Amino acid sequence: MLTMYGGIIAPPIIIGAAAGLEASEIGLLVAAALFVGGIATMLQTLGFKHFGAKLPIVQGVSFAGVATILAIVTTGGGLASAFGAVIVASLIGLLLAPFFSKIIRFFPPVVTGCVITMIGISLLPVAIRWMMGVIPKLKIGAIQQTLA
Repeated sequence: MLTMYGGIIAPPIIIGAAAGLEASEIGLLVAAALFVGGIATMLQTLGFKHFGAKLPIVQGVSFAGVATILAIVTTGGGLASAFGAVIVASLIGLLLAPFFSKIIRFFPPVVTGCVITMIGISLLPVAIRWMMGVIPKLKIGAIQQTLA
């Protein structure tokens, strides 16, 4: 549960800071991520006909889309465009889920492990800048206030 909590808070902080949001607005993004993660967890755990795994699965924010959302936000698309892209991609993913549930057997753990590794590698530049204390084009004060 603690691992999930860190993973669900970091993406909104990264994206909110890149979008130039104030600390209170980043806090709102974090609260929204926690709320939606809770709803998704309930849907997965309880489930209903043809929807949800009906297993104790904790859902949260994925780092998979952080690089793409940062690209949209920092190249002039803005936060509204990023949210719109997430909504459209989510609907497409929901429609494709039944098809992918039939072909999941073709994706052994080594394939999914490679995908997760590539996501981590794509986030390395952000992590390195954060470790060095250098966060270009971001409001450092907003991040510090949010983390405090």
